[in-house]
Amino acid sequence: MKEFIHVLLRFVPPYKKYLVMSIIFNILSALLNIFSFATLIPLLQILFKVDAGTGATRIMSWSEGSFKDVLSNNADYYTQIYITSWGPTTVLLAIGLVLAFMTFLKTGAYFLSSASIIPIRTGVVRDIRNQLYQKITSLSLGFFSEERKGDIIARMSGDVQEVDNSIMSSIDMLFKNPVLIVIYFVTLLIISWQLTLFTLIFVPVFGWFMGFVGRKLKQNSITAQTLWSDTMSQVEETLGGLRVIKAFCAEDLMDERFDKINSQYRNDIMRVNIRQQLAHPMSEFLGTVMIVVVLWFGGTLVLGQYPIISGPTFIYYLVILYSIINPLKEFSRAGYNIPKGLASMERIDKILQAEVEIQEPKNPVHINAFEHEIEFRHVSFAYTDEKDKEGNSVLHWVLKDINLVIPKGKTVALVGQSGSGKSTLLDLIPRYYDVQEGEILIDGINIKDLGVHDLRQLIGNVNQEAILFNDSFKNNISFGSNASEEAIIEAAKIANAHDFIMHSEKGYDTNIGDRGGRLSGGQRQRVSIARAILKNPPILILDEATSALDTESERLVQDALYRLMKTRTTIAVAHRLSTIKNSDEICVMHEGRIVERGTHDKLMEMNGYYKKLHDMQEI
Repeated sequence: MKEFIHVLLRFVPPYKKYLVMSIIFNILSALLNIFSFATLIPLLQILFKVDAGTGATRIMSWSEGSFKDVLSNNADYYTQIYITSWGPTTVLLAIGLVLAFMTFLKTGAYFLSSASIIPIRTGVVRDIRNQLYQKITSLSLGFFSEERKGDIIARMSGDVQEVDNSIMSSIDMLFKNPVLIVIYFVTLLIISWQLTLFTLIFVPVFGWFMGFVGRKLKQNSITAQTLWSDTMSQVEETLGGLRVIKAFCAEDLMDERFDKINSQYRNDIMRVNIRQQLAHPMSEFLGTVMIVVVLWFGGTLVLGQYPIISGPTFIYYLVILYSIINPLKEFSRAGYNIPKGLASMERIDKILQAEVEIQEPKNPVHINAFEHEIEFRHVSFAYTDEKDKEGNSVLHWVLKDINLVIPKGKTVALVGQSGSGKSTLLDLIPRYYDVQEGEILIDGINIKDLGVHDLRQLIGNVNQEAILFNDSFKNNISFGSNASEEAIIEAAKIANAHDFIMHSEKGYDTNIGDRGGRLSGGQRQRVSIARAILKNPPILILDEATSALDTESERLVQDALYRLMKTRTTIAVAHRLSTIKNSDEICVMHEGRIVERGTHDKLMEMNGYYKKLHDMQEI
């Protein structure tokens, strides 16, 4: 219950006015329910002629007895007067109309209490999704290299839905039922404290059974939700690798893998649901046992030599007792549902409470332009900590003691074998990762001291893999900016994308599909280049920017990039050395270090790593 209350305290406060409204309407509904059922006493007295001739003979003042005795006496007195004046059938009809009117008010209050919870329920689920999405966009790239996409999708979809179905659906019960239980319990005490104390013997037994099964349910729910994440991860990997699966005729293998995970999830969720379905039968049985025992004990109070309670009042007591059993049942049902939601909330919190490694400085330095140079000063970087056999941390260094100065307006190219650290070096400039040792300076300022958005506004990226969105050409090119249509078209022309865009169905308004799936690889890359051109940044990062282009398109785009790079500081990674021959400086990387640097001609004269790479591509 502590975990549940903690969840409510985190997400419900913005909606406290709806919570107050719900509690008020619940109290009103319970009071109206009590008074509406109280009409059963005179109804039964009339129907079965109970207390005929021995009823109240005068009105009692409130000082002459207890609240219960005075109320009962005066009700009997007025009932007898009306029976004498109007006749029993007319009074019966009048009491029935009063019962109907009170029931109308009661059900209206009940509806308003439930309706007041709906804004809380839907609002909290929306807030959780928003917080999850905002946290996903704020987390560093390192977090996602260690997490599976399918698992994150499962937490944002299945786990959030489970919180809605389990925790949020229980809010109405948990804020309504305690109010009803307290009011009904006080009423039972007023009617007969002896009978009520006897009834309390069974309540602890009832609660113990519910708590025992609920704890078991949460343990199984965590396992089931983990398997659901595995299932979603399998689907995500399959969608991304369908071409390879079909190429290697591995459909049966993948079907078998999916069926294994899916069957494990089915078995776990089946056990959870079976145990959950036990809630209603168990509460129904325990409630019936309680009624039977109370009926027997109450009968002794009614039928004894000196009756403590009248027959109609005892019937009224049983009606109120049955009314309190329903909230207790719903309370127990919430006790089953909530553990499933809490299990999902634990998984959601692994994202919400994940540490954001790339932190905005407390007092950031704001810059609007790049004036002088980028400097790498003794930079070393390791992606993750690894453990040896003895459990000691072993750092796997990707970059080691990098020293590099990139003056404004110059083009620096990074070449080297795969895994030498070229792309990692590029990722450090916009602070997708932070270095472990050394520092990176822009115009003499450590990038860790700059505002993150100020830093990234200075940089334009064209990645090795063109990352596009399921939207139109126009919105993909203008992503992150409010550029005019003329500027978008001009950027597309420079990137050699305008012609094929205009030949599409709706021109710049044509949707390009999921991840640009309706385009060829070269077309996707040119749209990505147009996006970087439109941003017009002073620093340009090209990570194999032309790798997906055919020879003709590569030449056209390369010419456009040359024109663009004349007025910008460019850092480019390239495997095809022909594309970077005109760079102001070429840095050759090997095993995380810069082992050679210079112009193309100078590096060829050195007869080292660069010449070997060049000669291999010339073959």
